[in-house]
Amino acid sequence: MTSMRPFTVVSVLALCAGVARSACAAGYPMGYLKADGRMNATILPLMQGLLAVSIAVVVIVLALVVVGAALRFRPGPLADVPLGESPSTAWITIGLAVSTPVLLALVVWTSITMARIANPPTEPDLTVEVRGHQWWWEFVYHNHDPSQIFETANELHIPVGKPVRFDLTGVDVIHTFWIPSLGGKTQIIPGQTNVTWLEADKPGVYRGQCSQFCGEQHAHMILTVVADPPDVYERWREAQLRAAATPSSDEARLDEATFIERCAACHTVRGTRADGHMGPDLTHLMSRSTIAAGTLPNNPGYLSAWISDPQSQKPGALMPRPELSGPELNRIRSFLLTLK
Repeated sequence: MTSMRPFTVVSVLALCAGVARSACAAGYPMGYLKADGRMNATILPLMQGLLAVSIAVVVIVLALVVVGAALRFRPGPLADVPLGESPSTAWITIGLAVSTPVLLALVVWTSITMARIANPPTEPDLTVEVRGHQWWWEFVYHNHDPSQIFETANELHIPVGKPVRFDLTGVDVIHTFWIPSLGGKTQIIPGQTNVTWLEADKPGVYRGQCSQFCGEQHAHMILTVVADPPDVYERWREAQLRAAATPSSDEARLDEATFIERCAACHTVRGTRADGHMGPDLTHLMSRSTIAAGTLPNNPGYLSAWISDPQSQKPGALMPRPELSGPELNRIRSFLLTLK
């Protein structure tokens, strides 16, 4: 037993150091100990403080256990104390005296931080409604002018340097909206609207994730946030408002007709007769970097695999496997590739 103690101590200390190093170096794609947005810049000092206190507690407790064990197995008064009994209550008093002020300070610090992030620094000009589905994200960009409202899915664009309000609603089960480097977690609950906000400090692509277990494909409910400079964001917004291009050839019209026949019951493509609402809006599908809520790259090969057999790529997804012939698959894919 004595020979194992050094190994155990070194192993636990190495584990603590590894966890701390990994957390502090946490980077792409889900780094939460870095701040790329105003909200997370406010949360980050508290998170680092809590992490430091937690590591200190582990190290202190471990040191006390090692010292106590060493004293117990040395000749002296402690050697005659039965295991499980303490010769003194002094350690309890010392522990309370040290931990109580620290815990109270953390409570005050947490309360102040929560109050500071409750509202954005300025009133947001942009409101996005986020709807959580099993297992994908729906975004509705609201505007006081109804003609300027549009929907998209899974890839969220926001302007840099401007706060954005998010109204969060659940369609089926509880989800959680979380972009680690931009802000904290907010629950998405069916029948309830929760509100949060984010503001990105610099252009970039940030990964988000549903962090509330929501079913079989919870791990594949990925969210991509693209923070654009204001002028780039405005061009993206104007492009999203446009309907799909009208087919210019008989072949293209056949492609569109095949898509409407096989896919329009679930998907919308603005400017066509496809007006389904069970699945993502596909009007500008090819402007997105991924498909299947971040599960697959958005290119012709993966697009074909997803259309032909979504269950092999994402088992349990609500999109069933369609029974398509080779020509039907080619026509649907050709039509989708035009949705830019």
